[in-house]
Formats: sequence, C-alpha cells, structure tokens
Amino acid sequence: MKFSHRRPPRINGLSFNKLIPNILTMLALCAGLTSIRFGLHGKWDQAVIAILLAGLLDGLDGRIARLLHGTSKFGAELDSLSDFVSFGVAPSMLLYFWTMQGAGGLGWALVLLFSVCCALRLARFNTMLGEPDLPPWAYNFFTGVPAPAAAGLVLLPMVISFQSDGESFFASPSVNAVVLITVSFLMVSKIPTYSGKRFRVPHEYVLPMLLLVGILAAFLVTEPWTTITLVGIFYGASIPVSARAFRKLKNQAAELRAKETTTGDAPPTS
Repeated sequence: MKFSHRRPPRINGLSFNKLIPNILTMLALCAGLTSIRFGLHGKWDQAVIAILLAGLLDGLDGRIARLLHGTSKFGAELDSLSDFVSFGVAPSMLLYFWTMQGAGGLGWALVLLFSVCCALRLARFNTMLGEPDLPPWAYNFFTGVPAPAAAGLVLLPMVISFQSDGESFFASPSVNAVVLITVSFLMVSKIPTYSGKRFRVPHEYVLPMLLLVGILAAFLVTEPWTTITLVGIFYGASIPVSARAFRKLKNQAAELRAKETTTGDAPPTS
C-alpha cells in the first residue's frame, strides 16, 4: 500500500503591503472617534487636531493603495464608512458640544443636516465608482466639496476662535449656523471643486513647490492655528475659481466637438 507524500497546498495569505491602506483607513477612523472623546472633555484644540490627522490619513490611504496596487471593494467601503464617522459625525458632535447646543433644537437640526449631507455625498460617490459623473477632460475636479474639506471648512470658526481671548464672535451659534448650512449645501451641490489627486507639477516648479511645503511646515509648527485658518480661507476662496475654470474647460471642449463635427460633415475637396 502506497502512501502519498504530497504536501498539503499552502493557504495563500494577503501580503502585508496590501493591508497598509486599510490600516491607514482604520487609523483615520480611530482619530475621528477620538476627536469626539476630546470634545466631550472640552479639549477643543486636541479634537480639531484629531480630525486634521484623520484627514491626513484619509489622503494617504487612497494614494498608497494605488501605488501598491492594493485597491479593493472592501477598502473602498471601509474608507467611505471611515469618512462618514470622521468628517460627517465627529465635526457635528464637536460643534454641538461647543456652541450649537445653545441654539436648542435648531442647533441639533443643523448639525444633523451636516451629517445627513455628508452621508448623501458619500452615497453618491459610492454609486458613481467606476462611472464618473464628470467628463474625461474634467479629471482634476470633484463634484461638490469633498467630505474632509467640508469638515475643515465647518470647523473654521472654531479654529479662528482659538486665536482670540475670551468670548469670540465666531463662537456664536448664529455664525456657526450659517457656516453649517453653507457647507452642507456645498457638499451635495454640483459645483466643481479642485481635486488635486492627479495634479502634476511641471519640472520647473518642483523646487519652488518643495520650498513652499517647507515654509508651510515651519508655520504649522510656529503658528499652527493661524496657518490652518489661512489654508481654510484659501480653499474656500478657490471654490469660485474652480467653478470658473471648469466652465472655461467645458466651453473649450464644446468648441472642439463643434469643430470636429463641422470637419467631419464637410464634403471632401478635390
């Protein structure tokens, strides 16, 4: 009687490199939840830093996934859930604990509006995976304000208040109500905003760009809240600029299509 000495087949595991993007996503989720804990204890500056850290990790996980060829449907769904908690729920809770509870039921309704709009935006994004709602020439644009940027914009009054002594105008429920409504609308709107995911730096601008990043890092260390405020204002000001640039590209694309149609329909010349 012969016995088989064949080894049992090995179970193919998942490479650790493939897990790195999901690990970053989980860390972003933990940072968003931790910001709520800081808010419960009134540590507003640490809460904002936790959300900024979540935004940084969220920006890294997708890029690293593409570099390591580790994109997956599971990772996309996990990233969406993490975004909702970190940029949809956490900022709403912070604003409610900080000032919006002073507006009673209306304050709660407005922070709910922000969270609902964030959920709707992420749901719209998920349904369009693989089927982008923008034409190919608009690859460098988002539709509406993305969730991480919306979280930064809606927390901008809180960040500005860190730089003033005592009661701040920006800590009033009225000011934050206007910001909440505006940012909620921008999230679910069709307004094109700059993406930056596929932005390419020309060779002659690489050195100035690195210098600018170094200067920004220096100011983040020395004057963090002023620097974050200026970055937030700059992004907000870029929204109408991006809409104008989108319209310009749209008109140019329409002109090219019209020329191609005219050329194609023209009779051949002898």
